[in-house]
Amino acid sequence: MPIKIHQDLPAVDVLKSENIFVMDDKRANHQDIRPLDVLIVNLMPTKIVTETQLLRLLANTPLQLNVEFLQMVSHTSKNTGADHLATFYKSFEQIKHRYYDGLIITGAPVENLPFEAVNYWEELNQVIAWSKSHVHSTLHICWGAQAGLYSRYGVDKTRLEQKLSGIFRQETLTPNNPLMRGFDDVFLAPHSRHTTILPEAIADLDNLEVLAAGEEVGLSILASKDLREVYSFGHLEYDRDTLAKEYSRDLEAGLNPRLPHNYFDDNDPTTQPRLRWNLAAALFFSNWINYAVYQETPYDWQLIQSDPLLSASL
Repeated sequence: MPIKIHQDLPAVDVLKSENIFVMDDKRANHQDIRPLDVLIVNLMPTKIVTETQLLRLLANTPLQLNVEFLQMVSHTSKNTGADHLATFYKSFEQIKHRYYDGLIITGAPVENLPFEAVNYWEELNQVIAWSKSHVHSTLHICWGAQAGLYSRYGVDKTRLEQKLSGIFRQETLTPNNPLMRGFDDVFLAPHSRHTTILPEAIADLDNLEVLAAGEEVGLSILASKDLREVYSFGHLEYDRDTLAKEYSRDLEAGLNPRLPHNYFDDNDPTTQPRLRWNLAAALFFSNWINYAVYQETPYDWQLIQSDPLLSASL
């Protein structure tokens, strides 16, 4: 799939080296089609890495995408330079008048804080409320999924006794759902989090379906029946070595982390981890773009109808 992004974004060279088609503005503007517009709220500390991970997965369908990045201006990034953010990221004020086919809200390393204690919570909550009338389908990832459920439904997260980190087995519970089309009965996915959403917390939300779950991870993937809300509590977008880098970071910080589960061969952190979730990741993101975004979004953005839960103030 051709993805249209800023030609100077660091991800461009990486993606081209992997034979992923990246289209510049001039070429894209000569194609007589209406590309899909996707906005990414990148809350991860290593933003450049996350940009590449997500763009790689979005490049798995024959559709043209315009991809833009949104930053939280109420937060100062410690790991990404201000020049990078100023060049490649927009603020909510700059895009709030726009309509998007798809929105991705990433995870963030703030799980141990109450939502209201996160310094950009008010801004993110505003984006989630705006998305109900300005975005056709929103994919929430990890903490972003927990934040979405809290913002939309008041469902709070539960602290785990110890960090859930590693590669875990999940079962496909609703194989007929378009998002799970082509999935095996069982698949593997990375998880890296301190908190979870308990099944009983969403039991009364009749518009949500549990698409995948696992004995160790609990709820894994949820979606609204109209596919306008998608919640993935794992990190299918992670690279082969992402969990290894997180483990090393936590070691250096003196946090005494456990080895990621089912990740290193023979639990030897000097070995290269095996990549065993790539097919599931590619399939999930392709299904989201194809079935939740492309086949359902109206040609005219302004035909997107308001969510039933949208407050009267919007």
